[in-house]
Amino acid sequence: MEVLVITIPDALQLRWLMENLPENSSSSETKVDKTVKTKPGLRLELRGERNYYKGILHIGSTLIPISDDILEELRAKTALSPDEFFRLLVEKVGYSSYLQEQIQQEVKNGGNLASQMSAIQQTLRQG
Repeated sequence: MEVLVITIPDALQLRWLMENLPENSSSSETKVDKTVKTKPGLRLELRGERNYYKGILHIGSTLIPISDDILEELRAKTALSPDEFFRLLVEKVGYSSYLQEQIQQEVKNGGNLASQMSAIQQTLRQG
């Protein structure tokens, strides 16, 4: 299993986001807010079939690509309790002790473990 960790410095991430925001071309008076506000906690992004990695776990400014195999394993376990699902997520996505610590710290920063895991589980069910 090959896992790639990509860390994008905030300036590059902001530049990429600004370049890729949809512009509202129907009205020149409409302002597009291009500020980036990083929310604490974990977030799972499902990207679809056109992308090599169909799942990305956001841990602050760190993006962790998730293989199809791991996404399917997690998808099959969405009925677990939030605590059990979190342990599975850390085991499957956190391939190093450093990454496991980062995931655990980000969950603490984001607050309620149950709500974060429920949101990730819901994303997997819908994806």
